[in-house]
Amino acid sequence: MYTKVALTSALLAVAEARFAQEQIPVSFITALRNFGQPGQADTLAGAVPGVLLAAADPCAKLTLADQIVSTLGTDAAVISGAQKLVAAEQNFNPFAVSIPNICGDGFLPATAELRGIVPLVDPAVTGSDLENSNSAASLQSPFAADGLSVADVMVAQGFSNFTVNGAAAGGNANAGSGNADTATTTTTAAAAATTTATPVFTCGGSKTTTTAAAAATTTAAASTGDSGNAADNSAVAAGAGAVSDAVTGTFAGFQASSLGLDFGSCTPTVKFEESLNGRKAGEFTFQAQDPVVNKGQQEALNPNIIFNRICDQLVNVCGAADDAVTFCRSQQATLGAGAKDASTADAWNTALGFAGTDINPDNAPQAGLVGHT
Repeated sequence: MYTKVALTSALLAVAEARFAQEQIPVSFITALRNFGQPGQADTLAGAVPGVLLAAADPCAKLTLADQIVSTLGTDAAVISGAQKLVAAEQNFNPFAVSIPNICGDGFLPATAELRGIVPLVDPAVTGSDLENSNSAASLQSPFAADGLSVADVMVAQGFSNFTVNGAAAGGNANAGSGNADTATTTTTAAAAATTTATPVFTCGGSKTTTTAAAAATTTAAASTGDSGNAADNSAVAAGAGAVSDAVTGTFAGFQASSLGLDFGSCTPTVKFEESLNGRKAGEFTFQAQDPVVNKGQQEALNPNIIFNRICDQLVNVCGAADDAVTFCRSQQATLGAGAKDASTADAWNTALGFAGTDINPDNAPQAGLVGHT
């Protein structure tokens, strides 16, 4: 009897130890309190456990890592903390599943300094010794990751014992179909993809069915399609009207692309402004101009973060045509690593068919200007 109790206690202790993985990276982010505005590091640190829970979308921690950099800056200490989050083990219940779930979104993380880093996995997983060694090595010298998702990089380094959230490893989860806020595809990395739709949010989901809400001031239209973003984009209303707000910013109103691309209900332009959201004087950041696109999105020092957000929103809320989303992604790949200055904002707007767009519509800097809805 004593032996059975002792064995049970030992197993529970091991399980509890593994279930605490979501807490480990918190201290890496709270240590960044000297960066950004007061309280920002603590707020970001508070979001860490949620993205590392066993049921969390594995792409969510990559999005959070990008947000850490866009919010706190690009100091080496900030980059290091964000890198450790990317490499962190997601909580794992070996009694429920036998292999981990990895992000298959080839556009995440968007921050160049965070790419090529692969995560730790539970020691109970077959092949974990190799993967955990790769993870430690990637923090010292990131692996090649151009055009690859984290899942793809892991496979390239010899570990494929996982499922992929969004696409089979070896394929880009966003290429061609973009992100969906419903439907996830789960496959084994070593097997052919089998698509199943489930009503779970995914950061990089290849979709079976999408309902795209048309973001308009007074009207909205929904459509579903088998592989596209909208079955009939002509049904989508022209987007948000003109806005002038001292806090959220100024938007001239919906405009159509001169290239004839159908971006749905949204205008995918960017702005480049000084001191948004309480940032110090002389610090310029990128942000989407359309309030439907920038809703809830922090401004970013890295243009690729905002370009990624715009392309995501074209799918998630704008009802853009497939070819427009594909074109957006191609321009993200071309311009995402561009100079962190006004020339990149101008180049983006011109490339998408909005040449001459005012990249400081808010006449920033302005006291109290946040710059997004």
